[in-house]
Amino acid sequence: MEPTSEIYGICHLSVIPVRYEASDKAEICTQLLFGDLITVNKISEDGKWAYIQQAQDEYLGWIDAKQYKEIPKEQYYTCLQQPMPISRGLFGLIKGQRKFFPILMGSTLPMYHAGVIRIGEEQFEFEGEHMYPQLGNAKSVENYARNFLGAPYLWGGKSHFGIDCSGLVQQVFKLNNIKLPRDSYKQAEVGQTVTYGAHQAGDLAFFQNVNGRIIHVGIVLPGDQIIHASGEVRIDLLDEVGIFHTEKKIYTHKLSLLKRVL
Repeated sequence: MEPTSEIYGICHLSVIPVRYEASDKAEICTQLLFGDLITVNKISEDGKWAYIQQAQDEYLGWIDAKQYKEIPKEQYYTCLQQPMPISRGLFGLIKGQRKFFPILMGSTLPMYHAGVIRIGEEQFEFEGEHMYPQLGNAKSVENYARNFLGAPYLWGGKSHFGIDCSGLVQQVFKLNNIKLPRDSYKQAEVGQTVTYGAHQAGDLAFFQNVNGRIIHVGIVLPGDQIIHASGEVRIDLLDEVGIFHTEKKIYTHKLSLLKRVL
């Protein structure tokens, strides 16, 4: 989608909240990680909030107007169109002349060359592991998903310090060079539907509420298991009914459908 905004920006902080409304009290709908590209559609009347669209998944929401850095249009499109590496370690470190801070797995390294990244006219050193994502397979999906085990559940979260079910799926597949929408019901529209019994590791399993609405997603693992964010990122059992909680010995989510995106 071609942006209509004339303001182009980038997340220059480790992780920031994106909210449904222009208020610190508003619910968080997602997060931006370091290096995420945005366009600014409008600024609130008081100048404190920016209504943005994320380039990766076209997600809309409000961020603090101080929590992004405006960049030239040319740099925005360079970062958008050319392969940019991402941080692959649990943490990386950004070091500038006046500040340094950690960034998280899956963060993008804009205009990266020889250990240096560029944001606008500023340059920073990057210390940590990085990679240019390659199309993954079921095993690499599993390996990256397991890196998030124990991360606490946070509605709208996308990091090891708090993540929700669709955020987990989106981040894991980003690390495998596959772009997915942000929300589970949108993710359910991607890929090929498979029946239970014909499913395999790496497939996505979606779950519904009493009204039939998709409200949860997880990644199928070998041995009739599923990794998902529920309380924390955890592994439970999966069958034709849904998710069976291994400690509580109860079904917690009703299976709706399975999709293959690999």
